Amino acid sequence: MDEDERRIRDQLMVADALVQAIDRRDEVFQMIEDSEDVDEAIRRVGQLLAVGALGSRAVLDQQARRFTRDQRQAIASHAEELRSKLPDGP
Repeated sequence: MDEDERRIRDQLMVADALVQAIDRRDEVFQMIEDSEDVDEAIRRVGQLLAVGALGSRAVLDQQARRFTRDQRQAIASHAEELRSKLPDGP
């Protein structure tokens, strides 16, 4: 896998994690609220969404204003664009 493909796959992983987090926002916010610290929140959100540290950190770094339907659609569209750039899909 070349560097461009790796970068696209990383971006896609983050976009997919964000879409999942938006779809499950109540659960995600509860996990964050119930966590003792940021490291625990990263771990718990990652487990909830079945994503790695990169994806769960992106979710925690996401501003609450981006958890809207229009932002979800924009992120999902970006994910599809990224998928189309991969030779064999994700």
